[in-house]
Amino acid sequence: MIPHGQQSERDTIAMDDFFAVGPLTGRIARLEPLSYQHVLGLVAAAQAGRERYALTDVPGDEEEAHRYVQRAVEGQADGSIVAFAVVDPRDDRVVGSTRFCYFEHWRWREAYRRRPAGMPDACELGGSWLALHAQRTGINRAAKLLMLEVAFDRWQLHRVRLRTDARNERSRRAIAGIGATLDGVMRADSAGYDGTIRDSASYSITEQDWPQVRKKLELSLLR
Repeated sequence: MIPHGQQSERDTIAMDDFFAVGPLTGRIARLEPLSYQHVLGLVAAAQAGRERYALTDVPGDEEEAHRYVQRAVEGQADGSIVAFAVVDPRDDRVVGSTRFCYFEHWRWREAYRRRPAGMPDACELGGSWLALHAQRTGINRAAKLLMLEVAFDRWQLHRVRLRTDARNERSRRAIAGIGATLDGVMRADSAGYDGTIRDSASYSITEQDWPQVRKKLELSLLR
């Protein structure tokens, strides 16, 4: 018998497989597991329109990009983050980054548990930013579609949350545009990137929402 609160070898293997998300490829976006080979590409992608990133964690130089990747790699190792470089497959240039984070493990009664112990029930899709020239091109929607397919079709999560600084109207429009529902504004939610105490606009997509959201995203990418 496995002591309460401990994982079996089978569950540990399952979790290793869970977080091993390889490159995800679509017609206008490719997501590659974030690594140090992306450092210079991230720096190049983040140079234009720096004023747009005032409320977002976007590395501005090589040193910052190295630390940015290091945090992601460490998060991947401890199971708290699954981060990607966003790549334009038409020219293989890095155009941004995105990630899964804040994995939630709900307290199920054993009789109702729907997946092996240790498997998360929900997560957040966040840390998303794109180079200025990649914005409003469909790459964001394509990347979100690839990630939501992993979240709902592969991982079979019950809900994906997307949060942004409540002041970031551009980000809020993009989140609403993919079909996420505004759940509310969480006051004094976290430290803002600009040093303020930020309110966060919190959106979600549930497993029940997913079929319609998928259809909306797929149709939008055909235009």
